[in-house]
Amino acid sequence: MTTILKPSILRTFCSSSRPYLSQRIFARNIHASSSFKMPESLKKSEVDAGNDPSVAKQYDHDTPKDVQWKELYDMIDGKKISMLSTHRKNVGFVGRSMVVAKRSGPDILYLTNKHSHKFEDLESNREVQITFQDTKTQDWISISGEATTASNDDPRIKELYSSTVSAWFGDLKDGVHDGTWKDPRMSLIEVKSRYIVYWKKEVSTLGFMKEVGQAALTGSVAQTGAHREFTESEIQKERV
Repeated sequence: MTTILKPSILRTFCSSSRPYLSQRIFARNIHASSSFKMPESLKKSEVDAGNDPSVAKQYDHDTPKDVQWKELYDMIDGKKISMLSTHRKNVGFVGRSMVVAKRSGPDILYLTNKHSHKFEDLESNREVQITFQDTKTQDWISISGEATTASNDDPRIKELYSSTVSAWFGDLKDGVHDGTWKDPRMSLIEVKSRYIVYWKKEVSTLGFMKEVGQAALTGSVAQTGAHREFTESEIQKERV
């Protein structure tokens, strides 16, 4: 009997909250031009090492960092819509969808209303997380960083403002709260990245289904993309 796996259930579970620099021994060579490769068998040494094989086998140690940075920037610039999560006292992490106003190197800027609860969150905890995901390709990005805020006297607000932004503010018709860059509610959140990790699919849709299907049937580990990260020191170097 033939087993048919629907695309909707073929998901890659390779996210993690910690760097995988210690897993070099298990990583395969992955490049932007990688072709389809058969799933790899799980090894006892990988289990004994306490590693996540899905991450370790897709972790990319070989692609030059400048190529990785370009790919990351292309991914962010192509998506624009992110989830910005702040930490709320006595609640935990709270996320909301946010349009990226500008990517400045590895850092992210948002235009937003200063009356938002996220400003209260940032007063007590400036640590934030930004995520992007493409539901078609499964590509994802996770950025951990520290946020700072600026009021509407920051000249960057005028630079980043566009008329469509006013749709989220409204016009009180009082000549002040008009939804323009002069509106005192118009504020800026800048996130300075401290750790970035992303995963990008490197096989076709058919290849993805084939690899995941074969891995599920044989007990192997699927390798459908590249898992890459940037440490704080690498980010600082890129920023300079």
